Amino acid sequence: MFDIGFGELVLISIIGLLVLGPQRLPKVAAEIGKWVGRARRTATQLRRQLEREIELSELETPPPPAPPPSPPPPPTQSGEPTAAADAEGEANSIGGAPREPSSNADQHEGR
Repeated sequence: MFDIGFGELVLISIIGLLVLGPQRLPKVAAEIGKWVGRARRTATQLRRQLEREIELSELETPPPPAPPPSPPPPPTQSGEPTAAADAEGEANSIGGAPREPSSNADQHEGR
């Protein structure tokens, strides 16, 4: 908790001995020890209680729902051929006449 070295403890005990005297110093040191022990126990109890409350809140709270699946990506409109266009190209190269690629817009206009 506190970073107190051996030299600092010796200095504090010498000052305490000079201020309090040899008869009162042991009583005061024992009383300070009791207070430090109580403070540590209280801090430990508080920490345990907070950890227990956190665990209980995690158990009671259901996990958040899974996000909805993302929609499929839109069709590409670049000049790259698609698998269907590749198949048409292969059919045309076998001996058929070249065909114009059909689009969905052309099909809807004829109706």
